[in-house]
Amino acid sequence: MRWDNISSPSEFILLGLSSRPEDQKPLFVLFVTIYLVTLMGNLIIILAIYSDIHLQTPMYFFLKSLSFVDICYTTVIIPKMLINFLSEAKTILYSECMTQAYFCLSFGNVDSYVLGAMAIDRYVAICKPFHYITIMSYKCCVLLLIISLTIPFLHSLLHVHLLNQLTFCASNIIHHFFCELKAMLKLSCSSTYVNEIVIKTEGLSVVMAPFMCIVISYLRILTTVLKIPSTAGKYKAFSTCGSHLTVVSLFYGSILYVYLQPLNSYTVKDQIATVIYTMLTSMLNPFIYSLRNKDLKQGLGKLIGRIKSQ
Repeated sequence: MRWDNISSPSEFILLGLSSRPEDQKPLFVLFVTIYLVTLMGNLIIILAIYSDIHLQTPMYFFLKSLSFVDICYTTVIIPKMLINFLSEAKTILYSECMTQAYFCLSFGNVDSYVLGAMAIDRYVAICKPFHYITIMSYKCCVLLLIISLTIPFLHSLLHVHLLNQLTFCASNIIHHFFCELKAMLKLSCSSTYVNEIVIKTEGLSVVMAPFMCIVISYLRILTTVLKIPSTAGKYKAFSTCGSHLTVVSLFYGSILYVYLQPLNSYTVKDQIATVIYTMLTSMLNPFIYSLRNKDLKQGLGKLIGRIKSQ
């Protein structure tokens, strides 16, 4: 669909992952499964941490926060996807699209900042164990969480404001499964120079800040662990970081693949990478952390036992 002399379309069309009618129901089943597993997995993690006094530590405070953000992140995207799989129109109102773009950017960046806060927690726990309780106080954890919320939401407000200034007169068809920033920029018939500059400068710095925090934290951890004389001691120290490193690799690997490419090279492969950092990482987080964490396994066991006894 195309227009002439229209700067603000009333709606967009989300093409989704496939335009073939025979793919819609299988995709619906796949993503409703992903959504339900994500909701249940992350909700169980939150309840397990909340109900077990032994899990009231900074590490689990951030994990609980990460699970909540993952629920919000997928809820912004997947329900609309599911509706479109079963609908022929596949439309989304202009205002809804801008709102979705804002919250997708916000929660995606909150995810990265919470991962950065978790890296700081691991650094203090391993490199400064005798000062851990003092440094990672409840006040400090809350402050880190506030920063993890404030910066991403302000960052997203800037980008969506700039997006809203563009003229969309060429097409209203978004070649994506949600209102993703770069996919929408391709629809603009006005210059996106300012948007791209801001993405490459402010956007990249906001995304890379927690990533660099993670890298520096783990370099310090590696230096400290290599000084431990026993192999068992080194393994014990690294074992507390394994789950976090796995999640960081999945999340940042896919998101950097998408956003470091030129705007005009956006392809189906980028959509698949977007599925990984928006949905699969959120779905896998509970499994990655629970399978590799003895304390969390015990907390989950207590929660299940408490539910069965009722």
